[in-house]
Amino acid sequence: MSITIFLLFLLVSPSFSAFVAPIIKHHVQTTPYYTLKVHLKTPLQPTDLLLHIGATFTTVDCTRNYTSTTSRPVPCNSPLCRSLQSNKSSTTNCDIPTRNAVVVPAADSGGGCVVLPHNELALFDSLALHTTNGSNTGQLIVFPEFVLICSDKSSRLLQGHAKKEVNGLAGLGFSKYSLPAQVSTSSSVFAVCLSGSPSAPGVAFFDLVKPYDFLPGIDVSYHLNYTPLFSHSVPSTTQKGNTKQPEDAYFIKVKSININSKPLNINQKLLSIDKNGFGGTRISTTNPYTVLEASIFNTFIEAFTNESKSMNLKLSTPAKPFSLCYEADKLLETDVGPKVPQLDLLMDNDVIWHVFGKNSMVRIVEEDMDVWCLAVVDGGDRSVTSMVIGGHQLEDNLLQFDLGKKRLGFSSSLLQHKTMCANFNFGTNTTIKTV
Repeated sequence: MSITIFLLFLLVSPSFSAFVAPIIKHHVQTTPYYTLKVHLKTPLQPTDLLLHIGATFTTVDCTRNYTSTTSRPVPCNSPLCRSLQSNKSSTTNCDIPTRNAVVVPAADSGGGCVVLPHNELALFDSLALHTTNGSNTGQLIVFPEFVLICSDKSSRLLQGHAKKEVNGLAGLGFSKYSLPAQVSTSSSVFAVCLSGSPSAPGVAFFDLVKPYDFLPGIDVSYHLNYTPLFSHSVPSTTQKGNTKQPEDAYFIKVKSININSKPLNINQKLLSIDKNGFGGTRISTTNPYTVLEASIFNTFIEAFTNESKSMNLKLSTPAKPFSLCYEADKLLETDVGPKVPQLDLLMDNDVIWHVFGKNSMVRIVEEDMDVWCLAVVDGGDRSVTSMVIGGHQLEDNLLQFDLGKKRLGFSSSLLQHKTMCANFNFGTNTTIKTV
């Protein structure tokens, strides 16, 4: 790996030594999702991968026309295979015949590294990203021995988003085999900025501490606040008793949820992770909206309703899956969304993540209905994680994951700074280099 990194610096201009990729929002009314556009295979093909903060590996569905002249299995009993085996989220097995594993059609799978529990083949192939200086994009850099997991489980792999345009999953979890870790050359930093635009993409930065320049010439790195970040392997359940693949998820420590500066009266123990791995606050790009444990959710809804009454806001018929909705033409529109009760997350180190109306509310336009709904859903009383901050709440917020310093940088809404995640310049240089 060190030789590869040395060669990379010979090929990439120092001002363009980081990497960038667009994040596409797919607009499904109540279940939007986000994909990262990368280049995979040989010859290189633009590929949309479901964006998953917390997934251990980048995974592709090899049963869907996966053809590449450079794909080859990771050898079984190799140091890499043993390293994959030591990963806390999976094990590998050299005794399972690879004929029973998922196999790349163009690859000889003999002696391949099979990853359990789903009998999936560990694979080398080419992945390419554009370089960036934080302001625009440079040449396309190819990583010829990028480690992928080859899957045929579309429904499991894509978390229910098994759309024909999505070909796999981009894992950005706390793992040395995540996408950020494999393309990192100098730092353990990556950042994501999900776009709230109906058409323009957001952006992901890899190996870039700063700047993050957005039109009209705003370096968002100056607007970041920081709070401790830690990884925690989510128990292998969605709710107690329901099996799910474990994740190397990212958690932050929220000590208070405030509505109009008033803290919710909730069980504080739920905001911490207990000895069995339950509780706490997780960041997710696969949950479209924030999910709250039932007791927190009920308290939240009651408090928001009371505060909205004090602002003379009148409820409308709710639109599933939401509990509180308001007629759109009755809400005052501002630069940061509809004027509704202000939400704030007070972190353990006393910095505040401000959640304005554009992120706390979602607009639902259907036949005979045009409403703003509170974009929070009930996770039930058996929730593994007490609060999951979902994609809608992350839109037009820049999040910087600094794994070296174990901290999360967050901007709150960029709309308050007269810019947004769709304002990165994706003018590209088509030159291709291989490391």
